[in-house]
Formats: sequence, C-alpha cells, structure tokens
Amino acid sequence: MNSFGKIFRVSVFGESHGPAIGVMVDGCPPGIPIEAADFIPDLLRRKSGLTGTTPRREPDTPEILSGIYNGYTAGSPIVLMTRNTNKISSDYSIFGDIPRPGHADFTAGIKYSGYSDPRGSGHFSGRITWSLVVAGTIAKKIINPADVSAKLISAGGSDNIAAVVEKAVNEGDTIGGLIECIIRKPPRGIGEPFFFSFESVLSHIVFSIPAVKGIEFGAGFSAAAMKGSEHNDPFISRQGKTATNNAGGINGGITNGNDVLFRVAVKPTSSTGVEQKTLDFKTGKMTKLLIQGRHDTCIALRIPVIVEAATAIALADLMLIDKAINGPRDH
Repeated sequence: MNSFGKIFRVSVFGESHGPAIGVMVDGCPPGIPIEAADFIPDLLRRKSGLTGTTPRREPDTPEILSGIYNGYTAGSPIVLMTRNTNKISSDYSIFGDIPRPGHADFTAGIKYSGYSDPRGSGHFSGRITWSLVVAGTIAKKIINPADVSAKLISAGGSDNIAAVVEKAVNEGDTIGGLIECIIRKPPRGIGEPFFFSFESVLSHIVFSIPAVKGIEFGAGFSAAAMKGSEHNDPFISRQGKTATNNAGGINGGITNGNDVLFRVAVKPTSSTGVEQKTLDFKTGKMTKLLIQGRHDTCIALRIPVIVEAATAIALADLMLIDKAINGPRDH
C-alpha cells in the first residue's frame, strides 16, 4: 500500500534507480497558492552534501504535471515528479545472492517473488522520501498558522553531532540519531479516537520513513517510571494551557492546544563500510560482505525535514477530517 490519508491522500511512486520518482496528492482544497519554487527550500534541506551524507547528487527538480493552475491548487489531483539522473546500479548486483543485513533485500525478495527492483534499494530507498517532502510542502500551507519544526538533537548517542559523525566517517561505519519535532500553535480538538487518534495517525506515517525505529510523545517512555501526580499536566488557563507538557500536547488522542512534542529514533544506515559475515544464499555458506556504493554515514542528518513533512501531512488530513465531521470551528 503506497498511499496515506483519508481526505488529504498522498500516493508515492517510483524506484531509486528508475526513470523518476514522484507523488500524487488528492483531496487538496482548491485555491492554495503554490508554485515550483515553493518546494525548493525543504528539498534542499533533504539533499545530501553535508559530511556524513551520501555522495550521490540528484537535482531533485520538481516537475508539476497536474493539479496546479495559474499558481493555485485546482482541486484536482496534484502530481509531481523528479528525474533520477545519478545512478550506479552495478553496485547492487550481488545483493540478490547475498542480501544485505538490515536491508529489505531479503524480505522484498520473499514478498515480491524476486521481481522487485533491487537497484539502489528500489522502492524501499530513502530516495522515495522526496515525495513526502513535496507533499509536506503543500500540507504546511493547509495547516497554517500551525508551524512544524524538527531538528536532530543527538547522533550515535552523543549531542556532539559533528564529532561523532566525523568519527564514524573515519571508521567507515554508520550511526543513528534522535530527532525532536514540535508543532507550535496547533489547532485544538484534532484527532479521531479510537483508531484514528492523533498519535496513531502521526505514528503511522512517521514509521513509513525508512530507518525510523521508534517514536515517543511528551515524556515518552520515561512516563513509565513516573507517578500520576508527576506526569499529569495541570491546566493554568481556560484556553487549555498547561504548566507542564508531559502528554506532548495530546489528551485522549486529541490535541489540547499546547505544543505537540515528540521524538523519533532513527537507526544506523544498514549499508555500513565495515565488513560483515553473513549468508550467501546461492552457495548456502557464510561469506564476508563488504558493501560498496554510495551511502549515508548518518541518514538521520537528512531526516528532520522529512519528519516535518510527514507531520504536516498527518495534521492536514486530520484537520480536513475534523472539518468534514464537525464543520468549521474556532480552534
């Protein structure tokens, strides 16, 4: 299933080394001002180039195919794509016989009976997150004045990010990271319990980002060691402002108007430059695998803007659902 959303529906397509990747956004309200240049700032944040990111360079230029007319959304499906131009597919030729540990090579081979495109990890590649960032640019316009911002707060277990990334680059290994995201000025009353609570919907799309392995809201997992009197957030205004924010701005699966705060755990890139011992499925014997190709030392460096986009998409969909059920309201 390559689509997300009930009303604001995002569908992604393409493979890492295919001709192009892209996205279709359906259910976007008409009359939202948008042009190709609006997508560039967030796409630049996603691009490689920093120390610890992949040497692969793609222009990432968005081509608008439909749904935007005279600088405004037209109400019809919005389709955008970008061409893949910088590909070295030969780097992936051995992974059919020797699946990379930690990657989707093995599971994709089973699920699609060997027919899936393995080049650059195919449809499982982080390259597909281009589509999320593009859809997120549109979603950010819908959720305004709510503002979403995310940042990498640690990598490899350290807040000295530059130092640990440099160390990992020198060692040829990879590291993960922790991203913190905040929705400021969120609308109140958003979320549809039981099965479509705010946390449920947001977690769904965040876990669709490759390499994400965990999410926590507010006090998160530390809440398990707290007492109720410590974890509860006392109200200090009739508008719902609270003295603390251990709940992360959500009660009963519904936004309460305080900042929505959550953190996302990103695993180390599976394509490490350190030699690994794993199974050669062709010979049935253990073998040494040294992964070639161009990969991120710390993929978490490029994920904050993707988390922002995913968050905006989830919030936009939930806001449109709330409007469909309850009509316009003063949030």
